[in-house]
Amino acid sequence: MYLIKSPLLLKWYYPSLLWNKSRTEKVIYLTFDDGPIPNVTEFVLKTLKAFNAKATFFCIGDNIVKHPEIYAKVIKDSHAIGNHTFNHLKGWKTDDETYLQNTLKCQQLTQTNLFRPPYGRIKKSQIASLQSLVQSPKSDSKLNIVMWDVLSGDFDIKLSPEKCYQNVIKHTENGSIIVFHDSLKAFDRLEYALPRVLKYFTDKGFTFSTL
Repeated sequence: MYLIKSPLLLKWYYPSLLWNKSRTEKVIYLTFDDGPIPNVTEFVLKTLKAFNAKATFFCIGDNIVKHPEIYAKVIKDSHAIGNHTFNHLKGWKTDDETYLQNTLKCQQLTQTNLFRPPYGRIKKSQIASLQSLVQSPKSDSKLNIVMWDVLSGDFDIKLSPEKCYQNVIKHTENGSIIVFHDSLKAFDRLEYALPRVLKYFTDKGFTFSTL
């Protein structure tokens, strides 16, 4: 079970994490987890470019190593990069030291101040360790742990592509951080929903920006 809209209680329990941006501006923050991979990430880049939209890609370190040319395309198109651990570890089931070292391994590749825990599962002790130890050499700033406001559900193979699209347009508002996945598992729903989401909100005067 998962919730499409992040509840206020969860935001209250994890106040140091980023759940959404300003509600006063018509800006949406699309994010893509689990890439980069061939075909799917390239489809996302092509679709974003068609709408002059920017996004943030939370990359798995192992996929960066396997597909450096696709990772380079994400950077070339001026999208933002986030750390998503090297091996897509679930924080709740991983000891703190292993989790930290795996994140640092990905950080060597991404050099970013953005991090999203895979599955959205992270212990408070892991949050404290990451925020105190991990810095971005580019900005000399501490790691900003990013969650989300709207979960598209594209990872759910039981979900129809249309329902995935409806999940996003029904729950998105000013400043929403939306999660999609540039993964093979999600591609059927992503391929249908992403261009429609971009068109729907572009027509309503929204812009799409990086975190």
